[in-house]
Amino acid sequence: MNPTRVADVIVIGAGIIGAACARELARRGQQVLVIDAGLHGATAAGMGHLLVLDDNQAELDISRYSVRRWRELGPQLPDDCAYRNNGTLWLAANEQELAAAEAKSVNLRAEGIRCEMVPGHALQGMEPILRDGLHGALRLPDDGILYAPNTARWMLGDARITQRRARVTELDGNRVRLDDGEWLSADAVVLANGIQAVDLCPELPIAPKKGHLLITDRYPHPVTHTITELSYLTSVHNTSGASVACNIQPRPTGQLFIGTSRQFDNLDPEVDGWLLARMLRHAASYAPGLGQLNGIRAWAGFRAATPDGMPLIGEHPAQPGLWLAVGHEGLGVTAAPGTADLLAALLFNEAEPLPAAAYSPRRYLGHSGEPAHV
Repeated sequence: MNPTRVADVIVIGAGIIGAACARELARRGQQVLVIDAGLHGATAAGMGHLLVLDDNQAELDISRYSVRRWRELGPQLPDDCAYRNNGTLWLAANEQELAAAEAKSVNLRAEGIRCEMVPGHALQGMEPILRDGLHGALRLPDDGILYAPNTARWMLGDARITQRRARVTELDGNRVRLDDGEWLSADAVVLANGIQAVDLCPELPIAPKKGHLLITDRYPHPVTHTITELSYLTSVHNTSGASVACNIQPRPTGQLFIGTSRQFDNLDPEVDGWLLARMLRHAASYAPGLGQLNGIRAWAGFRAATPDGMPLIGEHPAQPGLWLAVGHEGLGVTAAPGTADLLAALLFNEAEPLPAAAYSPRRYLGHSGEPAHV
């Protein structure tokens, strides 16, 4: 094996995580080669909702940091990235969910995150598409949206980044083999190709979660916030079966994204009609006006999920020179800037912008590279 040195860093995967890592490394003066197989990944399939979540401290830390970084980047993004700071409304359908929303607001405010409770009687004035009878909502005004595929392409526009369409078939630390047999090397390799990461590192504790989305035709609708039900958080952390939750996102085009579903043990990329129908009925139970809109396209994609829902960010314990940025599940678009900043800081032995241990691959992989615990 006589690999050809092609860059300072090789990044595998040109989705939003790989693109953010490549951009941050290039900003530090590194020559970066991004290799992508051209497969349909989570970046192309997702909603692009930038949101702060607080189910645990690690989730709160990386989402809070990243949403703030997106707000800083927002003015630099071209129009086709469709960045908007439109905020999120977390809907409470009953007294129990209202209490959960109030507890969530207390926690978020204690962490310095802007939020406010909206009474049920004010919701229809704020978002007329919603039904009567909701108990209230928690509003996070600093959340946002963007179109992730175009944002990833913009991030890869640095002159120090080159791209190559190829499939990596083998990894050996800071060396990679392509499907034509060619070996390439760099000072470091960053694995950021989502669910395909397990093809190259089968020891990674990553499982696919299938999800569905639908986009409507263009309408002069009044939806402004991203509208999400509080029980969405339950569906995120389900570990079996199929679940749906209401998630309605306005696009700058006048369209609506409607989601969302989660499904295990299904690797078929085709849309499951029964689950799509269930998802749409559920969304319409919160927003009856959806039934009057024309859906023009539906699709399915796969989220790369770890057992604890947190990504793997850091050097592979058994392969020096191989760095991981995978396993973000549904938080990949949100967490891209935080992932990139943390990975670059670790790679260059700098002060960590986030507590790295919470995302370290060592929580699952021992020094041998074998699973430590799952």
